[in-house]
Amino acid sequence: MKERLQELETEALGKVEKSGTIDELKQVRVEYLGKKGPITEVLRGMGKLSKEERPVIGQLANDVREKISDAIDEKQTKLEDEALEEQLKEESIDVTLPGRPVQVGGPHLLTSIIEEIEDLFLGMGFEIKEGPEVETDYYNFEALNLPKGHPARDMQDTFYITEELLMRTHTSPVQARTMGQKNGTEPVKMICPGKVYRRDTDDATHSHQFTQIEGLLVDEHVRMSDLKGVLQTFARKMFGAEREIRLRPSFFPFTEPSVEMDISCKMCGGEGCSVCKGTGWIEILGAGMVHPNVLEMAGYDSEKYSGFAFGMGPERIAMLKHGIDDIRHFYTNDVRFLSQYHKA
Repeated sequence: MKERLQELETEALGKVEKSGTIDELKQVRVEYLGKKGPITEVLRGMGKLSKEERPVIGQLANDVREKISDAIDEKQTKLEDEALEEQLKEESIDVTLPGRPVQVGGPHLLTSIIEEIEDLFLGMGFEIKEGPEVETDYYNFEALNLPKGHPARDMQDTFYITEELLMRTHTSPVQARTMGQKNGTEPVKMICPGKVYRRDTDDATHSHQFTQIEGLLVDEHVRMSDLKGVLQTFARKMFGAEREIRLRPSFFPFTEPSVEMDISCKMCGGEGCSVCKGTGWIEILGAGMVHPNVLEMAGYDSEKYSGFAFGMGPERIAMLKHGIDDIRHFYTNDVRFLSQYHKA
């Protein structure tokens, strides 16, 4: 039995040495060290030995088993190291090669324009407010002096979800909600940027979805001259210190009196060109003094409080500022167009 164990040791170590793969080593381990292997078979025959021989043969069997197991482990480590070295050779990286440039994006032009306008009005003490894009008929129309059936609603034909829920047509509902939260007792000084929706046919100057920024100031003794000062500051900040503004009478249901604001054409300096259609002026936004009915519906005493409001489209601001001729460029996600304004 002693000779048989030594014979198995020599035989197993030889097979370990010849093994060239991990799978071959696994087969040697199972063949010699498994439950049905020859070493286990030898140990099962120890019952035939004398008491003196059993511990000697048992110790020898354990030594043989340990030598074979250690040899297998050592060979497996060697094969794994060789495989890793070969893999590293195949996957080696030439660190002297130039790096691949990473394409870096940037803010959308509209985002940049909106943030620029926000920074300007924050500097003048205005707060930034936001509200829901799915709005109620009351806040979108009725609270702004546009009762049901009012003909001025036709100018803001929108997408209705139910008879009382709709996609907002302007950000003015945020103004109505904010005034309502003040309970008619506190001043309001805010702008509200956001997306708005109208049922419109998309073309170079119209879109069914666009962005809008509206502003509101309500306090005691607010005058039209205050509105003009704020709008002039805005125009000169956005379009240059030499810009002049003019206010023309207009109509909006929620303001009275109402005005359209024009800026002097920066292309011709007010002399008249194709951009301003020969007038020297470009229409930029609408504004006016808050209608007493709007103040009263929000809980303000219109005899004590007054205010002004204005509304502008960031798309129009961007188109005029950067000479863009089609509003659809902002929404078609053409990288060739968008990448021009990452640092605008």
